[in-house]
Amino acid sequence: MSRSLSHLLHPERMPRILIVGDMILDRYQYGSISRVSPEAPIVVLAADHDEHRLGGCGNVAANLAALGAETRVVAVVGDDYGGGVINRLLAEAGCSTSGLVVDHDRPTIRKTRVVSQNQQLLRIDEEKIGDLSAKVEEEMLQRIEAESADVDIVVISDYGKGALSQKVLDRLCRAPGRARVLVDPKGRDYERYRGASLLTPNKIEAETATGLKLERSADVREAARQLAERSDLESVIITLGAQGMYCRVADGSQEWSIPARARSVYDVTGAGDTVISVLAFTLAVGADLEQAMRLATVGAGLTVQRFGVAAITREDIESAITETSRQSDKVLDRAQLLERIAHERTQGRRIVFTNGCFDVLHVGHLGYLSEACSYGDVLVLGINSDESVRRLKGQGRPVNTQADRMKLLAGFECVSLITGFDEDTPLELIRAITPEVLVKGEDWADKGVVGREWVEEHGGHVVLANLHEGHSSTATLQRMGLEEPS
Repeated sequence: MSRSLSHLLHPERMPRILIVGDMILDRYQYGSISRVSPEAPIVVLAADHDEHRLGGCGNVAANLAALGAETRVVAVVGDDYGGGVINRLLAEAGCSTSGLVVDHDRPTIRKTRVVSQNQQLLRIDEEKIGDLSAKVEEEMLQRIEAESADVDIVVISDYGKGALSQKVLDRLCRAPGRARVLVDPKGRDYERYRGASLLTPNKIEAETATGLKLERSADVREAARQLAERSDLESVIITLGAQGMYCRVADGSQEWSIPARARSVYDVTGAGDTVISVLAFTLAVGADLEQAMRLATVGAGLTVQRFGVAAITREDIESAITETSRQSDKVLDRAQLLERIAHERTQGRRIVFTNGCFDVLHVGHLGYLSEACSYGDVLVLGINSDESVRRLKGQGRPVNTQADRMKLLAGFECVSLITGFDEDTPLELIRAITPEVLVKGEDWADKGVVGREWVEEHGGHVVLANLHEGHSSTATLQRMGLEEPS
């Protein structure tokens, strides 16, 4: 990911965002287990403390406030202890509470998770699901009217608990002059959201709504097409967990597949809330869909590493961008590389390819790669495997393993993508990529550049880059006394 995306997290004016949806109070009851109950075959939790957090649309609000947005919420709470806790938590998070509607006939929705050693043992749901009374529905509509007057974007967070009646959805999605509307949907009938700008179902939700099994990328594309057409949307994003996310603009003119950020999954609770929060924030400040998706994948990757619902800050995302832009999202296997290149080409980007052992890095490598980068938009490196290097250079080489070499090269800002190959030449890889520009060092002028014919037959060209005299891995090893002069 380009570090230039960080500027989207620091707009001149923070956006005003309205969240409308099902408010939930999440309670975590912590304790330890040391015995089994004599009354039944169940463990006994020795409770020591509990904690309340905002759930449902409240978690979206907390995430947006943590990102710095001016955050407003329209939702229903009960006239009870839970409603008071939600008021307090929203205020502490920096969210406006003036849009909360009190329903005297239905309790605040509460989910209690019993936890020991950061493992959930049991979840208890306390809720009354059903349609709002006419009085409460009217009050919600009035609050929406008051809170949405000057917002930049609206987020609908649907947990299927009943707060989002058809009248409420119509007011949000179809009212003249409305702000852009993003929807995190629920259920099978997505026509309820007709007129919204963007829908963000996860894989299971998209399968439920379309009846399709999303096993291949073609299935995902078809599901997005159907959802966009049925609900008269501008675009659809389907989140795919470890496979990242896919976006289709309704008319099919643009689509993007964004890979997930590689992270250890600790708890997926709230990942969808983080995704729509980051999308809403970045779109509200002028990001395009691709930029917003790339930042949202960073946020989702951070969320799944934390226990329970957790708000992600701009600083969290920036730190992750800095960390991963150097390495982890650059090193790909061949299948991942080809998918990424196909995506880059849909954006009109020019692919440059070069290859080598890059065993002992030196200043000559940096100059060579910087020049190669200048011939296009995306510089792809093919790196010889350890066995391949041994066949070419002899025993004792490589000094550094392929994994280490690729990690070091990923630290070069000019390098976009890296993959390995085991053959003696990169011809198969070059044919798979078919770069617009193939770069080799000028010392290959008389040797014959592998892949030249293929690239030129497909409309590309070959560039012989300048070499930096006196700099080579072999010369470096000879100066260190680790290799005999030839």
